[in-house]
Amino acid sequence: MRDPSVTAVRYELSHLQALEAESIHIFREVAAEFERPVLLFSGGKDSIVLLRLAEKAFRPGRFPFPIMHVDTGHNFSEVVAFRDRITDALGERLIIASVQDSIDSGRVTEEIGPRASRNRLQTTTLLDAIEEHGFDAAFGGARRDEERARAKERVFSFRDDFGQWDPKAQRPELWALYNGRIRRGEHVRVFPISNWTELDVWQYIAEQRLEIPSIYFSHERQVFARDGMLYAHNEFVQLIDGEEPFAESVRYRTVGDMTCTGAVRSTAATLQEVVAEIAATRITERGETRADDRVTEAAMEDRKREGYF
Repeated sequence: MRDPSVTAVRYELSHLQALEAESIHIFREVAAEFERPVLLFSGGKDSIVLLRLAEKAFRPGRFPFPIMHVDTGHNFSEVVAFRDRITDALGERLIIASVQDSIDSGRVTEEIGPRASRNRLQTTTLLDAIEEHGFDAAFGGARRDEERARAKERVFSFRDDFGQWDPKAQRPELWALYNGRIRRGEHVRVFPISNWTELDVWQYIAEQRLEIPSIYFSHERQVFARDGMLYAHNEFVQLIDGEEPFAESVRYRTVGDMTCTGAVRSTAATLQEVVAEIAATRITERGETRADDRVTEAAMEDRKREGYF
């Protein structure tokens, strides 16, 4: 018979703690089920959160996988410097898969003209790197709230032996049970923060006091306007007649290739101000700042079917 003098203690996880626990479980499931995983790292906020979650899942030991960055060669210098600094501090192996190498070897052809971008070329570089290193699972920082094609993703997103994705051929994931069985040549993209939102990510970064690249905070930058977006004036973009660079106080909601990643006007200079700004917005980050998602209604899904992140 229960002693009435003993008071039961009930511990409830906060929203962020529950998300964190789910993500750590996913990391450990992949480490247990797959032989050669890899963590894809862009230097952006989502992959920074992935690094912290991997630390919580595996420290004090080393990560049971390397970190890989697909480098277009047209990345923001602040982000590249941050990538090198953070991976050095972690002491983990960094693999750099270079789009420039893919161009030099004839695997892809570089676009030309004012709207040229290397963003789409990343797909071939990524798939070649996965094949070269024999990776059977690749962690990514995609979230379901980013874009409608992302919302179709399962946590374990299966890719065939050509690296292609079929949204109709994904496996059910009931009760957080993940089936990692694959055939030779196939691999899985794994998204531990699928159920997070952009606001969750920023609140977690603030709570964990994580370092992030400076471009996420408001700063003055030379930009130019095109198609309703502000782009950094840089050596990789050819201006169209009538486009003139001007100074503006901006920050970035997402990082990527400089040729297709837009900035937003902002005065948010601290994490608390960024969190408040994101809480108030009603436009998704990719909808507001990624030109490659504006090409067609199904632009992201088309790229994902080809093997994109």
